[in-house]
Amino acid sequence: MRKLLNTLYITDESAYLSLDNDNFICKIADKERLRIPFDNIENIVCFNYVGCSPALMGKCVEKTIPINFVSPHGKFLAKVYGETKGNVFLRIFQIDKFRLDGINLAQNTLAAKFSNSIKLIKWSLRDNSDLRNNEDIADVLKILHSGVEKVFDAQTLDELLGIEGFCAKNYFSIFGKLITNPKSMFKFSYRTKRPPLDPINAVLSFVYTLYTSEFSSALETVGLDSYIGFCHTLRSGRNSLSCDLVEEVRAVAERFVLTLFNLQILSEKDFDVQVSGAVFLNSDGRKKVITH
Repeated sequence: MRKLLNTLYITDESAYLSLDNDNFICKIADKERLRIPFDNIENIVCFNYVGCSPALMGKCVEKTIPINFVSPHGKFLAKVYGETKGNVFLRIFQIDKFRLDGINLAQNTLAAKFSNSIKLIKWSLRDNSDLRNNEDIADVLKILHSGVEKVFDAQTLDELLGIEGFCAKNYFSIFGKLITNPKSMFKFSYRTKRPPLDPINAVLSFVYTLYTSEFSSALETVGLDSYIGFCHTLRSGRNSLSCDLVEEVRAVAERFVLTLFNLQILSEKDFDVQVSGAVFLNSDGRKKVITH
């Protein structure tokens, strides 16, 4: 359990959360391990299976503190949140804005995503001279630069998503080359999501989930509807607008993941391999990622 800025992460799967007056209580094996005032918390992310008391959930609703329930494997499950902030006219404007200017917003978002991906690759080239003459990386940089230009010529969302898919496929085809520490035992071949099939994909999915949760809380704090987006398809239960905003900062998350592996902060002991072949961070691995 570690507090980062205004978000409290509960990483122990056996933790139980409860309320004592105006204090947040975390117990493990019936022993109190954490007690902090509610005023110190703005967001809670739980990776525990035991759950929390109704009184705690009621207090969080009253204080408009969201509780995000995420499986120990990093899959978003559910969220408890209080009364919607803002006013109905803001949300109506949000819907009208996305209907009228959705394509323009999506174009800018994807152009920013590709541009930031280019910067990430160039940072790696700057730090590792051996990569500077790699033809595969040079080809991907050309594709990403072309993608920035092509998105503004697209007329429909389907065209934009086609460009995004092509660029993402090529980008991840060279992502493994950015793991440059010769001592690293981890390899990355391609992006796998549900489920992740290797440690690098496991950490990518985990960090993306945390980012999406933070964006959802931030959007709701200012009164915007995190479920109504302009780029990701609207789907019941999905925070489409949060996913839209995460696209622009994916490169930040990916740079962070590369750092974890290049500095050998994570090891094989930080992952669990399932019978199905799925790979997930274990409790120690989650703590390391959240700490850093």
